[in-house]
Amino acid sequence: MDNLEKVEKLRERANVSYQEAKAALEENNWDLLDAMVALEKAGKTNSPRQEQYSTSYDQQEEYIPVIQKVIEQEERQPRPGKTIGGAIRKFFRICRDNSFCINHRDNNMIRLPLLAAVVILLFTWKVAIPVMLIALLFGFRYSFEGKDELKQANAFMESASNAAESLREGFTSSGKAASENAASESTASESTASENSGSSSENDTQ
Repeated sequence: MDNLEKVEKLRERANVSYQEAKAALEENNWDLLDAMVALEKAGKTNSPRQEQYSTSYDQQEEYIPVIQKVIEQEERQPRPGKTIGGAIRKFFRICRDNSFCINHRDNNMIRLPLLAAVVILLFTWKVAIPVMLIALLFGFRYSFEGKDELKQANAFMESASNAAESLREGFTSSGKAASENAASESTASESTASENSGSSSENDTQ
C-alpha cells in the first residue's frame, strides 16, 4: 500500500481532511494505526459508528471503534515480509514435527527426522535420488509420519511406489515369458531330434 492510499484510507476512516490525514501519517512514520490513534487522541475523529441489533429479549447498542476496523483490515492484507517469514516458520515446524520413513514389506526399516532427511538430500542428492529410485524397484516404500498428515506428499510417494511395483511386475512377467518360450523351444528341439533319430534307426534296420 503506497502513501497516497494510506492517506485516502485514513481520511475515510477518521472522517478528516486530506491535509489532516497526511500530516498525521507523516508525524507517525506513515503508520496507519499510529496515525489513527494520534487523531483520536487529538479529538479530530468523529464519534464511533453505532450499530443496533435486536434480540428476543431486549434491544442493545454496540459500537465498533474505528481503530478496530483499521486493525482488522490491516490483518486481512498481510505484508510480503510476513508472508515469507510465515512460510519459512511453517516449513521448519513441519520438518521438526514429522519424520521420513523407509519401509520394506510393511516393516519400518529407517525413520529419520524430516529435517535430517532434507539436509542429507541437499548435500547428497546426486547419489541419494538414484539410490531411492532403484530401491523403489526392490519393493522399498517411502512415507511421512508425524503431527501433520502431509496427505499430498504421502499420496505422491504412494504413486511412485505403485509405479515402480508395476514396472517390476512387468519385468518379472517378461522374464517368465522368455524363460517359458526358451523351455518350449528346447523341448520341441529335443522332440524333433528324437523323432529324427528314430527315423534314422528304422531306415538303418530296413
